[in-house]
Amino acid sequence: MTNLQLSIALSNNDRTRPIIDGSVKPDGIDLIPTVLHPSEMFWRQLHLAEFDVSEMSMSSLLIDISHGDSNWVAIPVFTSRSFFHTGAWVRTDRGIESPEQLKGKQVGVPEYQQTAALWSRGVLQHEFGVHPRDIEWHMERTPERSHGGATGFKPPEGVRLNQIPQEKSIGSMLLSGELDATLLYIPDNNLVDRSREDIAASPKMRLLFPNQGDEGARYFKKTGFYHINHAMVVRKSILNEHPWVALNVFNAMRRAKETVTARTKELVDVYFRLGLLPPESRKALNVDPFAYGVKTNREILDTITQYSQEQGLTPRKLELEEVFAPSTMDL
Repeated sequence: MTNLQLSIALSNNDRTRPIIDGSVKPDGIDLIPTVLHPSEMFWRQLHLAEFDVSEMSMSSLLIDISHGDSNWVAIPVFTSRSFFHTGAWVRTDRGIESPEQLKGKQVGVPEYQQTAALWSRGVLQHEFGVHPRDIEWHMERTPERSHGGATGFKPPEGVRLNQIPQEKSIGSMLLSGELDATLLYIPDNNLVDRSREDIAASPKMRLLFPNQGDEGARYFKKTGFYHINHAMVVRKSILNEHPWVALNVFNAMRRAKETVTARTKELVDVYFRLGLLPPESRKALNVDPFAYGVKTNREILDTITQYSQEQGLTPRKLELEEVFAPSTMDL
């Protein structure tokens, strides 16, 4: 019996690499992989729907589904996570010593609706009392090159959002002093983002949280959240015809992650045997920072759907059953 051939778009990271190199394969499926920068991948999927399976921005996915008749059904595989609020940059001459002092400032954002921005605004609001309406925003991506151009994005009510002129970028406006800060910064060369300046090398710039590790650890200890960035999606028409694809893709992605986890434990074991790491630290290796599944992640998934609604990106709080394939809801 011939395997089902599906195209798949992935970013290049430890958890996707076994799928990309073919060392892990889903049962009954031959995958044709394309490796892309996430900004470009999501733009191509939302505008052109080029690939049968792909990673997808959680925020853009929620917005797309909330409008009805989405092309995509999600699988609870979360290949990318981060503490996004720790990636904010500020100018050193604007007196911004704490997140609370972002109120009233001119702040850049590559795209208002992107997941990293959604999480960062949620943290600013719920941890530091800074509401999105307290900031004047400047967005770099043009409607033609934005994810929101495909999902019908409009600035939420009460939010001051300016379009950065085409001849400028977040990087250039930070260095020139036209912006006070940026919520995140993407200097990578890709089809969508245009900042290329090395702001980290400038004495005019510093991180909002100078010790990113300490802030990430504080936040994780308090909330238990390691922010989900990407989920996996499958074309809805494929699942309508082949519903078994959802679990087969999920199982392959899970096996790919498990190979990385096992290799990590193998590599670190020598440090315990040499006494360079204390024995009590071994239990930390039993924690899965990249846990897959709906049940395991229900609290953080409920939080991102809440943040999406309260920030005006979705008109209501989506139920997880609207987002994920039915066969994956008990995973």
